Parts: sequence; structure tokens; C-alpha cells
Amino acid sequence: MSRIGKHAVPIPTGVTVEIAGNLIKATGGLGALSYAFSKEVTVAVEGTEIFVRPNGTSDRERAMWGTTRNQVSNLIVGVSKGFTVDLEINGVGYRAAVQGQDLVLQLGFSHDIKFPIPAGISIKCEKPTLIQIHGKDRQEVGQIAAQIRGYKTPEPYKGKGIKYVSETIFRKEGKKK
Repeated sequence: MSRIGKHAVPIPTGVTVEIAGNLIKATGGLGALSYAFSKEVTVAVEGTEIFVRPNGTSDRERAMWGTTRNQVSNLIVGVSKGFTVDLEINGVGYRAAVQGQDLVLQLGFSHDIKFPIPAGISIKCEKPTLIQIHGKDRQEVGQIAAQIRGYKTPEPYKGKGIKYVSETIFRKEGKKK
């Protein structure tokens, strides 16, 4: 039995859920999201909860049970609260700023990097060394954070680069004389 799939997804107030065939659509304060789930599972709304059940006992159906439950949960949380990823910049002269619809990164290159902010995503830089990415789609927020981090991944000797706030960089000892 799936440890994740057996739990119901609560529907908060202000969120409406519609199921049509193999498509679930959630609408809330931050907008609307939809997810097309596989035919191996059944999704049903019962009262103020969403239940995901497998159609059989095969490995594929059991795998899709937990996966679909988490995707539905991400849908509900996304339209009600949204998702946030925080990035931290370490390095002398490294900084970020939002200018119009672009995130401008100064990462020690000969030029500034301009990252266009996609629609549906908001990026804030309250400090020049902190970037906060917020949006309703968890996959999109994580993908954008990974792209920004990819411009200057943290190096192990001095820790310079862009890292997730919760990430730990394992430091190496430098050359000995």
C-alpha cells in the first residue's frame, strides 16, 4: 500500500476542484491549474477532500497512485498558497537585481546576465545577495531556480556562486605549501 497515496488531499476554502475524465482542474486565489492523470488511478472528490485510488495491484498502478496524489496536492497548494524557492549568492561583487521584467545577475563575468522573468512567476531581490522566486506551479518554480543556479554553481573551495538557501556546500581544503 502506498504510504503517500492513501492520504486524502484536503481542499481549502476558496479553492474549487473539477474532474472531467482524466483531467483535474483546480481554481483558487492565485489562478487555475490542471493536471492530466493516468488511467491507472481514479481521482474522486468526496466532501472537502480528494481521494486517489489505484485501479488494480500492478507495479505501474501502485507507482502512479503516489505520484498522482502528490501532483494533485501540488495543484491544490499551488492555487491557494503558491511555492517559493530562495537562492543565495556568495562571492565578492556578486549581486542580483530586478529591473523591469528582467533579473540582472552580476556574477564576475565581463557582462551582466539578463534573465527574462516568465509570466506567472514573480522574482524579488530584497537584498542584493538573496533571490526569492514565487509562483503557483511547483515544477516551473523549481526549473527557474535551477536555471538561475546554473549560471554560477557554487564551487567547493571558496563557496562562491549561487546556491539554494537550504543547500550545504561541502568545502575542500586548498593546496598546501
